Amino acid sequence: MSVVLIVDDDADLRESLAETLADLGHTPELAADGAAALARLERGRVDAVLLDLRMPGMDGMAVLASIRARRNPPPVAVLTAVPTAANTIEAMRLGAVDHLAKPIGRAELQALVARMLPSTTARAESPAVEADEDALVGGSAAMRAVQKAIGMLADSDASVLITGETGTGKEVVARAIHRHGRRAAKPFVALNCAAIPAELLESQLFGHTRGAFTGAVADSIGSFRTAQGGTLFLDEIGDMAAPLQAKLLRVLQERVVTPLGGKPIAIDVRIISATHRDLAAAVRAGRFREDLFYRLGVVPLALPALRERLADIVELAEHFLSLFSNPPRRLSADAAARLLAHSWPGNVRELRNTMERAAVLGRNAVIAGADLDFLRPSSGPTPSEAPATDLPGAVERLERAMIRRALADTAGNRSEAARRLGIHRQLLHEKLRRYGIDVSGNPTEGVGTPDESPL
Repeated sequence: MSVVLIVDDDADLRESLAETLADLGHTPELAADGAAALARLERGRVDAVLLDLRMPGMDGMAVLASIRARRNPPPVAVLTAVPTAANTIEAMRLGAVDHLAKPIGRAELQALVARMLPSTTARAESPAVEADEDALVGGSAAMRAVQKAIGMLADSDASVLITGETGTGKEVVARAIHRHGRRAAKPFVALNCAAIPAELLESQLFGHTRGAFTGAVADSIGSFRTAQGGTLFLDEIGDMAAPLQAKLLRVLQERVVTPLGGKPIAIDVRIISATHRDLAAAVRAGRFREDLFYRLGVVPLALPALRERLADIVELAEHFLSLFSNPPRRLSADAAARLLAHSWPGNVRELRNTMERAAVLGRNAVIAGADLDFLRPSSGPTPSEAPATDLPGAVERLERAMIRRALADTAGNRSEAARRLGIHRQLLHEKLRRYGIDVSGNPTEGVGTPDESPL
């Protein structure tokens, strides 16, 4: 439960905001002026501050500057009845999370506090968006292997350690393991171990009782008990401090958590962890406990980099376009070629951001190569360096996918499909023959060889 300090000289507004915050599951605390707010901050933990701008004595800007000058200051949002360009710019310059005009509605307040507390709020599974946001897209050999592993792991309680470069989709895979397993009806709780200060992570994991430490104004059950019966995903586990590693190991061994200031409580939680770091090297260097490494990695699962999944790039790109545009847009052949030419150091996350930018800035139904001018071609791995595929094979799979999609969209009309693909009908016929694709989009097995000229 997060502590939110409300600083405002209007008693009615303070009480109204406090009531709403309490309904949203937070602990509100009140201060009538800047001096009282700073005094409260001295007494203990505050997770966020809602700050009035015009108050007697010390005004909001002075309070904001004082808070931001503190060590590890809480996030501050400024609320004012008289927003101006000058006070908006100054508030943001001083480090405010946002600058909003009064009055503020419940939904706006809820969204604001959520933005202010991204690292201390456990994220619950959201079935409404999983089908789109968390879809496992891709039919490359590398992703097929991952999908098969997910199927074998789903109903097990074995701890899984997911490794891979930043942006490869480790949390998406963790959610898929949970979603397809016997714990799917129970909570999925994700916690980023690198985003929470070490001194707060223990409380976030194991919980605490009221009064266990300064600022503990209410009981907190912690992430382990929040995930009871379900799955706890510990992202960036390699960044966990050594003292906490020992406590986590004990929990994994005994399946019991002890809240700060409380008594031991039995848990039933499946643990999935992830890291972009080389944990084996960290163990050798003494930065990570060897016993915890083996306890977390009963089943290791390595995710391929996007540059090792060339055959999935276009399918992923169009999947993301469907999320960011309505009706969904398509890629032109030259846009697809640009995507394949990029090395994707940021992996799937970079591709997602690229397609969101293209969807926002593009104005046509088809994303053209010119819409991706901001994406400079980069030197990726050569075919011999990419274990999942080779360039001729990737081009062939790209052409097959684009042809099948064009035929499906045009109900098998070859002339219209050729027009959409930007090629002559005669060339389309040649490629249909070469790849063994009929008008229903079904290839003939064993037919087709790589073509050196892409669409």
